[in-house]
Amino acid sequence: MERVQAAAPQGQTHDLIQNLVYYLPVKAVVFVGSSVDDLRAFPTAARQRAGYQLHLVQEGHDPTDWKPMASIGPGCREIRVRVGQDAYRVIYVASFGDAVYVLHCFEKKSQQSPKSDIELARQRYKKIKESIQ
Repeated sequence: MERVQAAAPQGQTHDLIQNLVYYLPVKAVVFVGSSVDDLRAFPTAARQRAGYQLHLVQEGHDPTDWKPMASIGPGCREIRVRVGQDAYRVIYVASFGDAVYVLHCFEKKSQQSPKSDIELARQRYKKIKESIQ
């Protein structure tokens, strides 16, 4: 078997790979309304997990636990975060331009998401859609 060498001079292969990794396009995260404050109000573990899931979305991947939220608008999704017995939600849309728009963050206290949280996310979705067009 023939050995294949990297195109970079010896000793610079690591730098070449590092440059390729760090220059991949990443979408910006735009927090709409009070969503950033709502996310900051999450307990540390929930906030860290939600942040990691948003990072995955920034890089073009799906979060590990999500569901579509077509009732809010096309392309809208809900990230589901569990910490112990508590459940937290981050509603976002990543199909508008080069950004991930975080519409709403909240703690889920019942089986169904409260209508007020869904309506707030729907209003923010509509506002973002109108501002982009």
